[in-house]
Amino acid sequence: MFKQFYKGKRVLVTGHTGFKGSWLSLWLSRLGAQVVGVSLPAPTNPSLHEVIRSCFAQEFECDIRDLPLLQKAIQSAQPDIVFHLAAQPIVRTSYANPLETLETNVLGTAHVLESIRAAELPCPVVVITSDKCYENKEWDFAYRENDPLGGHDIYSMSKGATELVAQAWFKSFFSTNPNLGPVVTVRAGNVIGGGDYAADRIVPDCIRALCDGKPIAVRNPAAVRPWQHVLECLSGYLWLGANIAVAPKTSPLVSAFNFGPGPGGKQTVRELVETILRIWPGKWVDTSNPGSVHEAKLLSLSIEKAGSLLNWTPIWDFEQTVRQTVTWYQERHQKQSEDVLKFTSSQIDSYVTLALEQHAAWAMG
Repeated sequence: MFKQFYKGKRVLVTGHTGFKGSWLSLWLSRLGAQVVGVSLPAPTNPSLHEVIRSCFAQEFECDIRDLPLLQKAIQSAQPDIVFHLAAQPIVRTSYANPLETLETNVLGTAHVLESIRAAELPCPVVVITSDKCYENKEWDFAYRENDPLGGHDIYSMSKGATELVAQAWFKSFFSTNPNLGPVVTVRAGNVIGGGDYAADRIVPDCIRALCDGKPIAVRNPAAVRPWQHVLECLSGYLWLGANIAVAPKTSPLVSAFNFGPGPGGKQTVRELVETILRIWPGKWVDTSNPGSVHEAKLLSLSIEKAGSLLNWTPIWDFEQTVRQTVTWYQERHQKQSEDVLKFTSSQIDSYVTLALEQHAAWAMG
């Protein structure tokens, strides 16, 4: 897979204690990489990080807002490639902590890139942002990588600003320095999967309610989102990383990419919740409040560029995505499995097997 690029490589993952960072770290470990994590402690209890902790070659506890400490960690890690995921990832949290959101997402990204520049590391850098980085006009239009960046709320704006920081650091410093590697940004849809325990996210909210035998409180049942399993976007990140490592910095691959779901992943929150309840029975209640903080009602991504330049396409449909997500939580919390790591790894195996059957470019190598 991935042209066997990651086997034996030292791969630095910032935000490795988070939901997506944990899945990425486990997959990298299974690909034969030496995974080095840089992050604050896991943001939730329970967490996925505690399940997959054995996969790391090294871990640094570090706030990316602390530039001297971050520089020391990156210099020590000497990575062959960097995946930067460390961030404040919750829209509603950005209303409560706007400055912390900006400092972490925007200045933190600048710190990561500056640390790599100062150490003159030739490693490719994949900066993970969000579909929320686009100036969302709430229309039935799939946003493309060259559409304007923006954001109504602080979180979304910070992701647009993160994109601009990455572009500016690359153009100003990395593109002209032969001792530095390429920098790209990637944007995914609404990512779900086992192991997410964040507050104010619909799937963790569903699981907490179901575990407690309570109705699921749904804030925005009519909101439409591009739902996708975490493994979908990670396959795109890994495939892009492997390709830019051998491409010139002038390649069209050294740019921004959307890795979103297929058309069937564009569903309402209500449809997501009702699909969850067909797998794990329970009830839901509409708790929408016109006076609550702004959250987008409609958002979708175009994945034409990823298909054209990388031959990348999603593997799991909406039903499979939800089923794989719910069964992970059932395995851990209903069945109380003694080997959640093995089950998590088996989901990666199932995803890869279907990708091979579908002749996915990244799986075929």
